[in-house]
Amino acid sequence: MRKKIALALTGAATLFALTACGGGTATAPSADVSATLDPANPTVVKVGASPVPHSQILEYIDENLAAKAGIDLDVTEIDDYQTPNLALSDGSIDANFFQHVPFFDEQVASKGYKLEHGTGILLEPLTAFSKKYDDAASVEDGAVVVLMNDPSNQVRGLRVLEGAGLLSGIVDGDSALTVESDEAKNPKHLKFQEVNAEQVPKFYQEDPSVGLAVVNGNFIVQAKLNKDEVLAVEPTENNPNANILAWREGEKTAAVAKLDELLHSDEVSSFIKTTWPEGDVIPAF
Repeated sequence: MRKKIALALTGAATLFALTACGGGTATAPSADVSATLDPANPTVVKVGASPVPHSQILEYIDENLAAKAGIDLDVTEIDDYQTPNLALSDGSIDANFFQHVPFFDEQVASKGYKLEHGTGILLEPLTAFSKKYDDAASVEDGAVVVLMNDPSNQVRGLRVLEGAGLLSGIVDGDSALTVESDEAKNPKHLKFQEVNAEQVPKFYQEDPSVGLAVVNGNFIVQAKLNKDEVLAVEPTENNPNANILAWREGEKTAAVAKLDELLHSDEVSSFIKTTWPEGDVIPAF
């Protein structure tokens, strides 16, 4: 019997729950990539994923492709960007599906996680929204911009604003803090408000002082933002920010490998294109 578990996990309570349940770091079994998957006795794969679009894609796979392939997906929905790699590292889940490669690399470097990942599956272009301004030329001096606070996505957001002509000379390593005080890079003296990526839509929708907001594609869909308020969109051609499936180093089991294969299937590509026809989510393979 196939099953899907959906749990909303957020904040410090989540971190405690994921670590406390196992009494510390779990010791995972060695991977057996040569194991034979049996549709009559499917192997359960525990996956942590963002609710939109990642969990939706996994649900499609579980309902249409997994059983024949010999796997059974047990999906935990996670709303924030910090918990999934922690849960993967401590053995609470077998894989996660929510992040792009630059974010993965930053997390591995800064937190010491021993993780690996597959090739790109989907791309969620960042988009700048505004309720106050119809185009970049009308953005006023000193306008308030809300954008995500994690380093890899923040520089992406700054580049979206640069592409719209609002900033100039953005380079790797730039941040809202360094750019705000640099008049050469910030000629309009934009004021940046940094929040967790999942909170950007809330600030944009509820804070009247906000002039612009740069939003991740999955949260655009989740918050049902008004496309008439789009000011600029991140280019998709040669974009390095494709989302990937990740697993613990040396633990790409036959079941995890099969899930990664299904995520790159023609069926999943068609599902993405049909479900998000406006391009909020696009296949990256």
